[in-house]
Parts: sequence; C-alpha cells; structure tokens
Amino acid sequence: MAPKKILIIDDSSAVRHQVKGVLAEAGFTTLEAVDGVDGADQIRACSDLALVICDVNMPRLGGLEMLETMRDELSSRALPVLMLTTEADPVSIARAKSGGARAWMVKPFKDRLLVAAAMKLTAAAQ
Repeated sequence: MAPKKILIIDDSSAVRHQVKGVLAEAGFTTLEAVDGVDGADQIRACSDLALVICDVNMPRLGGLEMLETMRDELSSRALPVLMLTTEADPVSIARAKSGGARAWMVKPFKDRLLVAAAMKLTAAAQ
C-alpha cells in the first residue's frame, strides 16, 4: 500500500521541516505549503491527500479563513484537518471545528502525539 500523503501548511519553514521529519519517520509522504492560499491551491490540485495539518496565523490567508472558504470542498472529500498552532483560545478552537477541523494541537508538540493523531485521522479518512 502506498504511503498516505499529508499536506503541511505553515509559514514557518522550521515547523514544516520538523513536522515533515516526524511524519516521514512514521511512514507518511508529505507536501508543504507556506500559507492558506498556497495550501488551498495544493488541496485542490492533489486528489490523494489523506490529511491536512494547518497553522492558524499565517500571512495572506490564515488557517481559519482557509478552512472557512474551503469547508464544502473539504467535507465533500472527507479530508480531515488538524490545526497545529500556538493558539489555544476556545473561540478559535470552536471556529476551527465549525469550519471542519477534526483536531487541534498546540505547538510545541510532542512527536508521538502528532504521529498518533495523524494515524487516527488518516485511518478515519479511509
């Protein structure tokens, strides 16, 4: 079976590199996007994504705004989204959930918890 493909959307190249390394070790293939505009383009272009991991605060288009503009596309594809951010306020979390996010993780994250979340969310997406 081919490795599951995960899109990492974060304006920090250090975070993208860290997440990519952790997920690659766990057997996932990754793509990267630098903000919500780039992420939305890649989601539309890549039909075999198993999961999107997305930051909240980014230039051009933030993660919450991207979720809200793509809500119908994401739900029609049953594409799970994990928000990975330094934010932890209940209003943002509620907004993300209403936009279709299935999980929320705060940075800095524990590698094993990120892998466990990715495994669970990609298994559910089958």
